[in-house]
Amino acid sequence: MRIESAPKLQDYYYELPEEFIAKYPLEQRDKSKLLYYENGTIRHEKFSGIAGLIPENSQLVFNNTKVIPARLHFQKATGARIEIFLLNPILPSSLIQQSMESTGPVTWKCMIGNLKRWKENELLTSQIEIDSITYNLEAKLIDRENRAVELNWNPKDKSFASIVEASGEVPLPPYLNRAAEEGDKLRYQTVYSDKEGAVAAPTAGLHFTDKTLTVLTSKGISLEYLTLHTGAGTFQPIKHDNVIEHPMHSEQMVFSKQNIQNLIAAKGNIIAVGTTSMRSLESLYWFGVNLLLGKSDKFHIEKLDPYHEYSSLPDKNESLKAILDWMEKNELVQLIGTTEIFIFPGYQFKLCNGLVTNFHQPGSTLILLVAAFTHGNWKEIYQEAITNKYRFLSYGDSSLLWNNKLK
Repeated sequence: MRIESAPKLQDYYYELPEEFIAKYPLEQRDKSKLLYYENGTIRHEKFSGIAGLIPENSQLVFNNTKVIPARLHFQKATGARIEIFLLNPILPSSLIQQSMESTGPVTWKCMIGNLKRWKENELLTSQIEIDSITYNLEAKLIDRENRAVELNWNPKDKSFASIVEASGEVPLPPYLNRAAEEGDKLRYQTVYSDKEGAVAAPTAGLHFTDKTLTVLTSKGISLEYLTLHTGAGTFQPIKHDNVIEHPMHSEQMVFSKQNIQNLIAAKGNIIAVGTTSMRSLESLYWFGVNLLLGKSDKFHIEKLDPYHEYSSLPDKNESLKAILDWMEKNELVQLIGTTEIFIFPGYQFKLCNGLVTNFHQPGSTLILLVAAFTHGNWKEIYQEAITNKYRFLSYGDSSLLWNNKLK
């Protein structure tokens, strides 16, 4: 899958009028529009009818990460306000799940607002109330250069997840240009969210309701749940005209052994709900390749791994069976890894031939992924959405895209 020519950023821009950006969600999740694309043909549907657009025996793959209120606010005695935006855990573990479950002090890499006003090792405090009990939350800057912050709280009968839930603010995308409101706690979260750790929602899933999921299941469509903890890097704009120079962010993924067994058993379409699910599934394939080639048994996919020279590549099931064999050998029931995979035009998809996704920012890594999946037809799709007054970005409308050239 050699890179024939580097994509140029200027080719992935489009005009997005401000009024097309959905600042708030619709009152009902499944009332959004759904653009249906297959083989160059576009239809306009309602999301509530998505089950009727997906063939039986298909497998929908969801990202069940849960957004944490990652913005923490502190005020110094001088009046200076310090904002801490949680990014990645450092201690007691780099694994997000373990950090969120901790009842002891945790250290996280953070973005820090008003950093110049915060002295190293200076203690910031705030009080929060949970179930009529007052908790004292403390923050200490222990490494200015690396933006490492230690957080501690008393009493210690609550997990870090509970403390953050009670004290933090929902980290809305910056392009919404508004403060988070009470309603965002519920709506900037999928109905199936389960594993705390994301700082950005897997927004393709925001349209699904419990009723929609029930209808899908009743039609013989299987629902699979993996975890990718979406990071703030998903909003990082591309600044290089040669997009390959863009530094891709690393995100943590979790698969169960059952996930992999079910993917092997899949007889029909595999449809990723969201770009995060897509990136996770394609990363899983490349981990299997690395195992088969004896390259590495560390589950970390670098951004250009798929674009190396390969004399031949395994099919989907060969790759997944290699992972399953490796897990059984190492007595693992869960697979945890990280990915920086960069999917842009020229990429050949290995697992997914369907994608449910929202409409993304101009010149973003997500536009490049959609361009790759639709074989360059993204401009026609987006122009059709604008012409028909679709709502864009995180709280906007949806699309169901098919790739019938899966290799």
